Amino acid sequence: MAESHNLSSIERIKQQSDGLRGTLKQSLENEITGAISEDDQALVKFHGMYQQDDRDRRDERAEKKLERLYSFMIRLRLPGGFLTPEQWIATHDIAGENSTGVIKITTRQTIQLHGILKSDIKPTIKAFNEVKLNSIATCGDINRNVLCSAHPNQSPIHAEIFQYAKRISDFLLPKTRAYYEVWLDEERLTDKKDEDDPLYQDRYMPRKFKIAITIPPNNDVDVFGNDLGLIAIVENNQLQGFNIAVGGGLSTTHGNPDTYARLASEIGFTDSEEKLLKTVYEILTVQRDYGNRSDRKFARLKYTVDRMGVDGFREEVEKRTGFKLEKPRPYSLTERKDYYGWVKNHQGRWYYTVFVENGRILDDENLAMKSAFLEVAKTGKANFRFTTHQHVILSDIEEKDKAEIHSILEKYKLIAHTDNASTLRKNSMACVALNTCPLALAEGQRYLPLLVTKIDELLSKYALQNEEIIIRMTGCPNGCARSYIAEIGFVGTAYGRYNLQLGGDYEGKRLNKIYRENLDEKEILSELDGVFAIFKQERKNGERFGDYTYRKFFQKQPA
Repeated sequence: MAESHNLSSIERIKQQSDGLRGTLKQSLENEITGAISEDDQALVKFHGMYQQDDRDRRDERAEKKLERLYSFMIRLRLPGGFLTPEQWIATHDIAGENSTGVIKITTRQTIQLHGILKSDIKPTIKAFNEVKLNSIATCGDINRNVLCSAHPNQSPIHAEIFQYAKRISDFLLPKTRAYYEVWLDEERLTDKKDEDDPLYQDRYMPRKFKIAITIPPNNDVDVFGNDLGLIAIVENNQLQGFNIAVGGGLSTTHGNPDTYARLASEIGFTDSEEKLLKTVYEILTVQRDYGNRSDRKFARLKYTVDRMGVDGFREEVEKRTGFKLEKPRPYSLTERKDYYGWVKNHQGRWYYTVFVENGRILDDENLAMKSAFLEVAKTGKANFRFTTHQHVILSDIEEKDKAEIHSILEKYKLIAHTDNASTLRKNSMACVALNTCPLALAEGQRYLPLLVTKIDELLSKYALQNEEIIIRMTGCPNGCARSYIAEIGFVGTAYGRYNLQLGGDYEGKRLNKIYRENLDEKEILSELDGVFAIFKQERKNGERFGDYTYRKFFQKQPA
């Protein structure tokens, strides 16, 4: 079991928080500052929020002896990434009234809004609540938004598998009513027994916990990059059950070799919903009880699994469930991508996937994407699904309504926008990074589009522009854009500088490795120019870029 002494400061804050209430109500009432108290900054994450400030304006405000320009990011809980048209309209309006106006699709299939002032948090939460949306437990040391393969065309039984994301999400929600009391003015219950939480107790998890469900052969959710990965086993269009993988996690710390990215290890198979939910639950309890609560750098499940051993971890889970897991069933992963453009599923419904660069939905001088989606939503004829690559699927469109939706997309030039994006750009992804993320060392979403343009020029130079190469960037080593599982990964080390990482595979089953460290843009382009040149000359027939670079630079050659 994890040691109960020498707890980190966050552990003590959680245990003394009165069910995650802390002094949040008092912090909100304090009009002297745009911030909340330091302890409350840890607790508010469990309510789906981060306190941030505009880092671009820190120096300017410091010179004027002004407080930092504090604001909050709110992230919704959307298992599997789904909104109705009515919910999209509400999100559009809320974003326009209370945030920067940008609707941000995250790499975990949900939406977050930035720039919300402290005084606007409660009105924002209440507006979301009116359309049955919430931000409960989307941040913090708890199970976060559950992912599921996005596109219904991936399987005739996609809807059946998709429902597991919501079931697991609901099953693992905390019992505390703090969210409803603080933000929605619910009266506090007098009987504390109603809040007894056998899963999270008063400790919650040692660190964040992430779950993803994938439907082979498309590993669009990066299933092995999650604490808990579920691989749907489908035979003859019948769901047989799920393979279970544990211990994935991508965050590291620069200069600390004891931290590392890890892909999840498969520990077994379950063939029923009852067994699956019991196994998922007990995997969390093992991590709750054995996870490191002293040093948060080593608190993720991957370190627990490695410390206990994969077999030891599985045995502890089986001891708690009361049954043995079956051996993992065979399956095949062959791709990791979104299906752009129009696709028709087995029921005759239509889906259009729109390219949304780094998940940023807004109207600017080049494209009125936000207005286009609002007009689509107002028809009431398309739902909204979000991919883990930060794109939008206009979904569940009837044959008779397809022409109307197509006309709107053409009117706002979203079809041309999607069609004209390069292959590399469609396979790119970046985290938010600067100017709001307090952990960012370098740029992410503001810079990668510019760099992709220059890398595209290099690919064209060697007639490689149609290669499906997965490229990702993070502004720090935490890995939010899953750069460690990319074929080309950039990890920020300082402003304007990145580690260049190569050798990840196309299917998401192999981590990349550091190829060159701490490069600026000129050095990045020079290195990639050289690698593309030899890839063009030396690749085997049909060999993908990630497989070539792994074989060329990292694979041990036989003696």
